[in-house]
Amino acid sequence: MVREMPFPLKVQIVHPEQSACDAFARRFARLINVRVVRGTFEELDAQDCFVTAGNSFGIMTAGIDAAVIRLLGTGMMAAVQHRILDEYLGEQPIGTAFIEPTGHERIGFLCHAPTMRVPGSIAGTDKVYCAAFASLVAIYRHNVTQARKIETVTFPAMGTGFGGMAFDEAARQMAAAYEHYLHPPHRLDWDVVVGRHKAIAYDGGKQMVR
Repeated sequence: MVREMPFPLKVQIVHPEQSACDAFARRFARLINVRVVRGTFEELDAQDCFVTAGNSFGIMTAGIDAAVIRLLGTGMMAAVQHRILDEYLGEQPIGTAFIEPTGHERIGFLCHAPTMRVPGSIAGTDKVYCAAFASLVAIYRHNVTQARKIETVTFPAMGTGFGGMAFDEAARQMAAAYEHYLHPPHRLDWDVVVGRHKAIAYDGGKQMVR
């Protein structure tokens, strides 16, 4: 039985480049409660949660992760790494995510969701989808078990920095993840599996899209 979603969840995607914002606006256009913001992490309004797009070891010293640590402090990276050591035996698998309180007035929680084991290209993979969906599931689990809810969440353009994924493809995979969060299945069979897989998968070098 699928539980009722902890709505409202307002999603924001932030990136400083107009071409990225255009790609995300196009891919998310038909989905609810989404705002695309051209800007930087440092310029964000207050949010309940920010989602990282880093690596499996919680080394948050480059890219958007470095900006997060500059704001939240090095203790935030230590907290993330302790969770990885304690809960994942030192390496957090792609497709998992966890929520960590920040103690900061502007961003209440950090969601750590690696898109790659170590920095390198993830073009041609579904790793952005896996990380984005894991983030949304972690937020869902938080909201059904914790008194302090996450109602606003901001994502970067996952996988488009060191990961080398094109903006449009990252946007496509993240939009598919959010749509699957909004519309979870009420049964599990191969028709459901094929439909979800076609939303994000490659067949050889060819995209399979709905």
